[in-house]
Amino acid sequence: MKVSNARIEILAGLTAALSLVPEVVGFALVAHVNPLTGLYAAFILCLVAAVLGGRPGMISGAAGSMAVVSAGLVVEHGEQYLFATILLCGVLQLFFAWFRLGKLIRMVPHPVMIGFVNGLAIVIASAQLQHFHVRSATGVQHWMNRSALLLMLALVAVTVAVTVMLPRLTRAFPSALAGILATTACALALGVHTRTVGDLASIRGTLPHFHLPGVPFNLQTLRIILPYALVLATIGLVETLLTLNLIDERTDTEGQPNRESMAQGLGNCVGALFGGMGGCAMIGQSMINLNAGGRRRLSGIAAGTFLLAFILFGSRFIERIPLAALVGVMFVVAAETFSWKSLRGMARIPRHDTLVMLLVTTITVFTNLAVAVVAGIVIAALVFAWDHAQELEVAVLHDDDRKLYRLKGSLFFASAAQFTGFFDPQGDPADVYLEFTSARIMDASGLEAIEALAARYRTLGKQLHLLGLSESCDRLLRRKDHAGHLLPLSEQ
Repeated sequence: MKVSNARIEILAGLTAALSLVPEVVGFALVAHVNPLTGLYAAFILCLVAAVLGGRPGMISGAAGSMAVVSAGLVVEHGEQYLFATILLCGVLQLFFAWFRLGKLIRMVPHPVMIGFVNGLAIVIASAQLQHFHVRSATGVQHWMNRSALLLMLALVAVTVAVTVMLPRLTRAFPSALAGILATTACALALGVHTRTVGDLASIRGTLPHFHLPGVPFNLQTLRIILPYALVLATIGLVETLLTLNLIDERTDTEGQPNRESMAQGLGNCVGALFGGMGGCAMIGQSMINLNAGGRRRLSGIAAGTFLLAFILFGSRFIERIPLAALVGVMFVVAAETFSWKSLRGMARIPRHDTLVMLLVTTITVFTNLAVAVVAGIVIAALVFAWDHAQELEVAVLHDDDRKLYRLKGSLFFASAAQFTGFFDPQGDPADVYLEFTSARIMDASGLEAIEALAARYRTLGKQLHLLGLSESCDRLLRRKDHAGHLLPLSEQ
């Protein structure tokens, strides 16, 4: 790797690491654990995924989607049960990779993918609003006072302006890092008092220590942690693999989903054994790294290494960075992540695709990503099935002693009822021929529909003959009909 490329990768990693700090600290607080628990998970997962993962340039860390689910477990059972859950979550993700199920994510429809991207962009932007609130002595959250709010908005504007405008002048230096440095310099030079990273929590710490989760290893513990582990493993993999897909599209390259699933599982296992809260790929930080020029594994390794350095040596410097600088960067990331062309294209795409996209976006914002993606896939699949069911057609040819039904389309669960309505067993002659040259039997419902139709003809003393079956369809029918009542023929 050239020195100039290495410099770009390292600076991109530094930018991603700086943006990770407030996000991870905030997620740790959401999960009711110490901020260092989130930071340990972030740097371990970031390093493991960067070295072993299947998507160079993608940044992983402690994620908010997993923190929300973890909160209930921590409140009810304590932090040690969280570590046990994350350990089991990692094992489940390793099994997912071992069975090579990662490529299933390629089956996610495009409207679901767009809904995911737009939903997370809204989540990223809305999550920054918490930094404009302060907590009163009674514990109630409210907006900061007018002067503090205006000051913070001004610093956010400086960050956004530098981040957006610098690439028009030069791409030799990451614009997001320039925005952070410029805002920090302004705040220090002017001596203004504004919220900083240190106001969230101290990030000073030591190296994490290896320890097994302090829980009894028995069936009762498994009953407690398994439901959480299944949900966390699913959310983590879905968010990771969809982020991988997005980066594939943005860089016109192809990642390795099974390898990435393996790295995520291993990272969560290692993180849990060193006191980490667990995580997955982070779309915001991945986009920051991507926009800063990070394309290789070095950027992810640098991000993880810088995070550890912040904890061990640089906490007093990092804690002085204005929150406004990092908030501004995340606002830019949210705007760049959102697919604005999807709004312009709504009038040109089918209504059901628009519905799926909006539904996934809404569910992502108000619940969690796994539910959103599953709901989107189910609706998209049902719409696809309905559309294909309407394409089933039949042409009828007949003479005095025989009648031919020429079927066209797909025979499956959604079209089986329509298929049955094409026929008139009472009025048909003794020999009826059903031609499949332009049709295909897709599932067991299709087989059952043919068998039921043949039975109706047999009851009336008539015979249904099947013509033009493909080899696979003929094999399915012969396997299904052991009694030999059907008569599949290749020529007639």
